[in-house]
Order: sequence, then structure tokens, then C-alpha cells
Amino acid sequence: MTSLRRLGSSDLQVFPLALGGNVFGWTADEAQSFAVLDAYAAAGGNFIDTADAYSAWVPGNEGGESETVIGKWLAARFDRSDIVVATKVGAHPAYKGLSATTIKAAAEQSLRRLGTDHIDLYYTHFDDETVPVEEIITALDQLVKDGKVRAIAASNISPERLQASLDFSEREGLARYVALQPHYNLVSRDTYEGELQDTAARAGLAAVPYFALASGFLTGKYRPGTSVESARAEKAGSHLESERGRKVLAALDKVAQERGAEIATVALAWLAARPTVVAPIASARTVDQLPALVAVAGLRLTEQELAELTEASA
Repeated sequence: MTSLRRLGSSDLQVFPLALGGNVFGWTADEAQSFAVLDAYAAAGGNFIDTADAYSAWVPGNEGGESETVIGKWLAARFDRSDIVVATKVGAHPAYKGLSATTIKAAAEQSLRRLGTDHIDLYYTHFDDETVPVEEIITALDQLVKDGKVRAIAASNISPERLQASLDFSEREGLARYVALQPHYNLVSRDTYEGELQDTAARAGLAAVPYFALASGFLTGKYRPGTSVESARAEKAGSHLESERGRKVLAALDKVAQERGAEIATVALAWLAARPTVVAPIASARTVDQLPALVAVAGLRLTEQELAELTEASA
């Protein structure tokens, strides 16, 4: 049994890899999604990350497809209390922004699609600077008071707005963010390190980074002269053109070979060992992509290995 990690100051205990739900109802149909979810749970996984907007960008989809798939899976398979479900508000085409009325209405829709009476972790997906943090926090606090949300969190937010939100929660005794979902990985460190990470560390927030594998680049499948069939190939392949990308790949190759581990596992293990990080997020379209991800739970890199990777990614 893998030891679960506590999510910030909340009472949520999570597996050290969050399973990304962005592919469910997009590049993974319902049957594939169920198979991936089953395999993740069988490996001890209990932390599923989605958003009400997934996957509104696909022609013919309206948003909420991922939540619907996860809801059907939960109903078919699980005691709800065994799974920590995280979803997000603010980017669904019909519920854009973070006004109090939008948050309340969007939460009801997420609960309906997920087929549940509570969301374990509810994120603001993108900060909405047209709305005062006081209004956002008050609306989220009401969801907690109503028992519809267990804990709240933020994603894509500035250090200033994050701090202002935390200060308001403290001052008024309202629900307080327990986690932060930043864009963070070996080839994208300045998207989190610095003021945002410092703010999270001071406040005891748990970081749950997205793009943990840089859209697949950090799996090692993108190499000079290879072509990869993937919806995200162009984005991931662009890292090969940077010196940092090539240095990181070389360092990952070396550590992976020495440890007999998959490259993706090593990249996730580096991230999982970073200050404030509790569980990186990674998604799997097929069951055979999953073992390399969940293996992060059992891979502890040495100080030397961590230093080599940190240096290569500087």
C-alpha cells in the first residue's frame, strides 16, 4: 500500500500522482477511460483531477464530458468515499468567470455530472481579476458550508491575488485555499518557482502541478527525427529545439538507465520531490501508459540524481 500524502492543511489524503481527466471524453472514449480509471485505482490511486470545461475545445463537445465519464465510472465501480475528486470552475463556455452566481451555478452542474453530493477539491480554474477576491472566497466558502465542497484551491493565479485571497479568508474566518495547481515541470520552472512558490510555501499550500510531463515531452518519446501521433505532438516536440530540452532529456536518460526506471517516472519523481509539491498530475489515454506514471509512488531519487536533473533544467 502506497503511503498517501496529506493535501496541505486539509484532511484529504492523496496518492502521489493525480490522474488527469482531460483526456476522458476526448482522446479516450468511455470504455478506454473506464479501463484507465480501473487500472489507476487498482494501483492504489485515489486522486482524480478534472474540470467542468473538459473538453469544450473539441468540435461537437460542450464541456463537462470528462466529469460525465468520471461520474458514470464512480457510480459503476466505487464507494465514493474512496476517491478524491478534484474539479474546477471558471472556464466552462456556459459558466465563464468567477462571479458568485457563476460559481454557485457551475458547482451544481459539476455535482450533477459527477453524480455525487460533494466535490472533494474545488479549484478556481483561471483567476478572474474582474471579480474581487472577497466575492470569490465568500462564494466558495458557502459551498463548503453547504457540504457541497470539502476543500478549495486555486489555479492560474498571480502571487498577489493568491495572497489577498488567503488574507481575506484568515481575516473573516472563511474557507481557505489548501492547494495550488501551477504549470510546473523540468522544462518549465519559472512558471512556478519564485514568488508564487514562495507564497504557497509560506501559506502551507500543497502544489499539484499540471503539464507535469510537458505534454508528453518528458516521457522521452520525442526524439530528433521521430514523429509521434498525438493531439499534443507539436507542443511537446518544440522542446527538442531548446538547449534546455535536450539537456533535460540527456539527464533523464542517464538517471532512468541507472535506476532501471521509465523516463516519465524519473521526471515525475523529480517534480514530486520539489518543495511544496504533493502530487503531480499526469494523464493516460491508454492503460499501457499508466504504469510509468503510478510508479512515481515507489521511486525516490537520491540527492545526487535530483541535483543533476535540477542543474540540467536550470
